[in-house]
Amino acid sequence: MYSVLMSDVFGKFPESFSELQSAEITSGYILEDGGVVRTRPPLIGSQLYEILARTPYGSVKRGEVGIDRLLTEQVFTAAYPLHEVISKLLNPNLDPDLWEISSSRRPGAAESLGLRQILYAYWAKWSCYRRYQPLDHIREYFGEKIALYYAWLGFYTCWLLPASFLGTLIFLIGFWLVATDVPAKEVCDGGNSFMMCPLCNTCSHWNYSSICLTYKAGLLFDNGGTVFLSAFMSLWAVTFLEYWKRTCSALTHRWDCSEFQDIEERPRPEFTAMAPMTIRNPVTGAEEPYFPESKRLNRTLTGCMVIILMVVVVLMFLIAIILYRTIVRIIIYKSGNNFVSDSSGRIASITGSVLNLLVILMLSKVYTSLADILTRWEMHRTQSKYEDMFIFKVFIFQFVNFYSSPVYIAFFKGRFVGYPGNYNTLFGVRNEDCGAGGCLIELAQELLVIMVGKQLINNIQEFIIPKLKSWWQKRKISPRLKEVKKEKGEEAQKEDKEEVSPWEADYQLLVCEGLFSEYLEMVIQFGFITIFVAACPLAPLFALINNWVEIRLDAQKFVSEYRRPVVERAQGIGIWFSILQFITHIAVFSNAFLIAFTSSFLPRLYYGYTRDSTLSGFTNFTLATSPRNYSLQHQNTSCRYRSLRDENGKYLPEYFHLLAIRLTFVIVFEHVVFFIGGVIDMMVPDIPEEVEMKMKREHYMAKEALAENQTLGKTMIPAENEVLRQRGVKSSAPPQSDSPPPYLKKIPEEPDTPDNC
Repeated sequence: MYSVLMSDVFGKFPESFSELQSAEITSGYILEDGGVVRTRPPLIGSQLYEILARTPYGSVKRGEVGIDRLLTEQVFTAAYPLHEVISKLLNPNLDPDLWEISSSRRPGAAESLGLRQILYAYWAKWSCYRRYQPLDHIREYFGEKIALYYAWLGFYTCWLLPASFLGTLIFLIGFWLVATDVPAKEVCDGGNSFMMCPLCNTCSHWNYSSICLTYKAGLLFDNGGTVFLSAFMSLWAVTFLEYWKRTCSALTHRWDCSEFQDIEERPRPEFTAMAPMTIRNPVTGAEEPYFPESKRLNRTLTGCMVIILMVVVVLMFLIAIILYRTIVRIIIYKSGNNFVSDSSGRIASITGSVLNLLVILMLSKVYTSLADILTRWEMHRTQSKYEDMFIFKVFIFQFVNFYSSPVYIAFFKGRFVGYPGNYNTLFGVRNEDCGAGGCLIELAQELLVIMVGKQLINNIQEFIIPKLKSWWQKRKISPRLKEVKKEKGEEAQKEDKEEVSPWEADYQLLVCEGLFSEYLEMVIQFGFITIFVAACPLAPLFALINNWVEIRLDAQKFVSEYRRPVVERAQGIGIWFSILQFITHIAVFSNAFLIAFTSSFLPRLYYGYTRDSTLSGFTNFTLATSPRNYSLQHQNTSCRYRSLRDENGKYLPEYFHLLAIRLTFVIVFEHVVFFIGGVIDMMVPDIPEEVEMKMKREHYMAKEALAENQTLGKTMIPAENEVLRQRGVKSSAPPQSDSPPPYLKKIPEEPDTPDNC
């Protein structure tokens, strides 16, 4: 059933829509005793929507075609397919294997459930987390596009199980390393032997042993298992995408959309209304709105300039966060409270991470709206092209927005500080140095705050906001419904009290906003667990927990809180797959540089191979002594700082040896991972063997059927000369001609139209 609600004031009613009665718009589902019974295949999907979207109601040249245009011009308030009515389950403990969707409900027949009833009882409930998702039912009720999203989300969640197990195991191994690590014992037992230089201009000297707990906490994230986990996650991402292609091909073949190509995709209503000219479609031969490609290219380039401008805004906010941390550290240190002053760096870092999360969420909202405006302004003809360009714009911005701060901490923070007596500054403020525990533990903290904080906020929003919107929608609609009931009379009011019509009940639900935000959230999460997994082994575990909650929240929204979306076919997850491939390649380089330049793995390995395999004296090896001129300026007090420099501030030979080792490691790591990934790509076919055999069998059967039909046609309809010879009757039929019938007219060619019209 497809419901079209009219607004109170509209221009002219499209009389041609009366012809749609022949398409049985209102057929499909009949209500009987509060249940839903399927009577015939309903036209609620692409067939009925195609009729509604292609029916003209005015001038075709002016684009007055389809229900989408009428919705855009607010002639209609809403148009949506109706949900099935959820009746009370006769047997809530019914085995899913006994699900039956029958064509009628007969007395004494087996218990039958409607599609929405099945999804509500066996998919949307929290107790269904152990069940497989009923993808075939989701596809039949919501269409292939939504079903493929849930198939991908479930597949991704299952693949997070080994990643989360290995990450948690490596994190737990860190506890054993903390108890046996020699450099950790040197730091904790050092006493006053390592007097460190101040971390800011107004800070005082401090003992290296004061960071004993922080140093040990860093070993939970920075240990030998980090290298193995990074390589594993890089190969995991490549293998995940390869096996998803196999799963996707199997699903699309089973759902008969593996060769789906929408070559007759309709123009968007906004494009139809605003296009300055028309052109004949070479496929359909129909007049369609047209927008010059040269003008679209100019607008696209302008949109790219806006993207660059917004990226600059993100970097400006990043610099502001950096200055905030430095200034807050100084203010807290000067507060005079010894307890707070000792934790000034930690407090500044945590509050800076929270503030950065709030800025990220704020900029995300602003830019998403701006990207929508820009993409509409670019005048893309079809909805698929519009969605691809919109997704591309938003992803570029969100990639910089979410990952700029972790990238700064991982690869830039503490690299350009200088040395005592020759510190570098930014806007007159000394460049930010890594905290007492090092940059890797700060990166882990930043990831946990941004990733987990974003997930918590999104889940709370998805749980509370739809309920608040639904309550507000019902409150806003109730006065109008009361006025309509008064006009109906007393008898109608009695009927309305007993039962609300399905289209009124669905009208009170929320409009389905599509899958863009759902995909974007998962893709950003995929980036966190692959690009920065070397700094936070627990990231896959938090992603697994979040996805388990996400599946149930999304299922509840689509089944019971959103209006039923129009069925859409699809071959896969679209441009999101290309984005995932891009993130996978970035993750390989990111993990290689994290291990080489941010982790202490290679310095420990170098010291153990060249000096002492037990790592005795490693702490003293990593600390340099302040230059003499700096010591003279501070009452002849020398101090230590983390670097490989001599007493004059120049780099030691060990620094260049270690730099060569780090660069070599990066090259070897990414070559090995890419080579193994290429081998996996070659060994794992994109289409499973059984699916490929079925496809070949179908093509063979189709050719056999075509040949059989051609042979049967020649046998059943003999040649004209043979018939006349058998009967001895002269033919009175007109002579055959290659010319077309007289009622067919040649389509006149359109004159060439300049692009600047």
